[in-house]
Amino acid sequence: MDFLKKIVGDKCYLSPVDDSLTEKVAKWSNDLRVSIRTGDISDMITYEAQKEYLENMNRRGYAFYVVDASDDEAIGIIRLMRVNHIYRNAVLGVFIGDSSNRNSGIGTEATKLILDFAFNVINLRNVMIETFSFNERAIKVCKKVGFKEIGRRRNAIIYGENEFDEVFMDILNSEFTDSKICQALK
Repeated sequence: MDFLKKIVGDKCYLSPVDDSLTEKVAKWSNDLRVSIRTGDISDMITYEAQKEYLENMNRRGYAFYVVDASDDEAIGIIRLMRVNHIYRNAVLGVFIGDSSNRNSGIGTEATKLILDFAFNVINLRNVMIETFSFNERAIKVCKKVGFKEIGRRRNAIIYGENEFDEVFMDILNSEFTDSKICQALK
C-alpha cells in the first residue's frame, strides 16, 4: 500500500488513518494482548464496526497509522483524542498491533512524532495519556519521551481477581524538545 507520509522519522512515519486497513486493524483490536492494554477487551469489534470506527476516527481527533519506514508496513495506530483547542490539550492513545514490532523503538519514535505534531502544528500545550499499572512498556516509553506521572486511580481496573491502577501521565509543550518539524524549518 502507498501510505501518505504526514510526519516522518527515522524508523517510522505517521500516515492519516482511513478504512483501507479495516481487516488488519480489526485483528489487532481483537488480539487479547492489544485489547487488554487499550481497555477495549470487552468491546465486540467486528470488521463492520472497525470500518465505521476508522472512518470516524479523524472526525473526533487526529489519527495516524504508524508505518515502519524499513518496509512501509502499518504496524499500529497513534492518535490524539478529546482534543480541546480552547484549553489546548488532548489525550494520546497508541498501540503497536503486531507483537513482533514491539521493543524496536518505533513506538517511542511514533510518540515523539505525534507530540511534535500536537505541540508544533496544532498548538497544544498539554498532552495526557491514560494507561494501566500493568502496562509497564507504555509507562517506560512515556517516561522516556518526557511524560510525568500526575496521578493514579487506585484499583480501577479489574481482570478476574487482579486489580490494577489506572495511571495518568502528561507532558507540556515546554517540556518537549525533540522537534523534527521545527528542524525542517531551518
